[in-house]
Amino acid sequence: MNTTEERVASALLRIGAVFLRPEQPFTWASGIKSPIYCDNRLTLSAPEVRTLVEQSLAETVRKYYPACEMLMGTSTAGIAHAAITADILGLPMGYVRSSAKDHGRTNRIEGRMEKGCKVVVIEDLISTAGSVIEVVEALREEGAEVLGVVSIFTYGMQKGLDRLKAAGVENHSLSNLDALVEVAAREGRIAPEWKDRILAFRNNPSDESWIK
Repeated sequence: MNTTEERVASALLRIGAVFLRPEQPFTWASGIKSPIYCDNRLTLSAPEVRTLVEQSLAETVRKYYPACEMLMGTSTAGIAHAAITADILGLPMGYVRSSAKDHGRTNRIEGRMEKGCKVVVIEDLISTAGSVIEVVEALREEGAEVLGVVSIFTYGMQKGLDRLKAAGVENHSLSNLDALVEVAAREGRIAPEWKDRILAFRNNPSDESWIK
């Protein structure tokens, strides 16, 4: 496998960080039935995969955001990835809480960040993009110049793409659902005929016709 998308997809599948189960769909909190479950936290306990992911995050930041002055992780899944990647790049790091603390200085943003600081947000998963956009907006309110987002995996859902565009947020993911289903079929993890049906779910999650 030559591309980062394929290498990361294969690694996530291998450790079960991304799990495809189209014959027995998962049910999301929203009630939507999904053929995929993603938990990129598992990469942290798999050293070889962790190294691949963090080095790839660092390379992506270098490639697309050479002016980056600080990394900010999303709470909580992006914090460890931001910390390790910042160490590789020799950059300062902080993170954004899902809500402000109710004690002390009531911070939402942790870490010393000067106004005008050029920031890249590190996220583990992009689905509908709502949570990462909230993080970007919180950083902008505190005076940061958010250059973009670097994430481990994206479903590529249209709702997420539309939200990112409307918010003026650029995202670069290490891998995506299109690459994942190709690798999964190649490795015999799913039957080839499931590729289009899984992508049909991604394109219209509320339509359960892909299950039939």
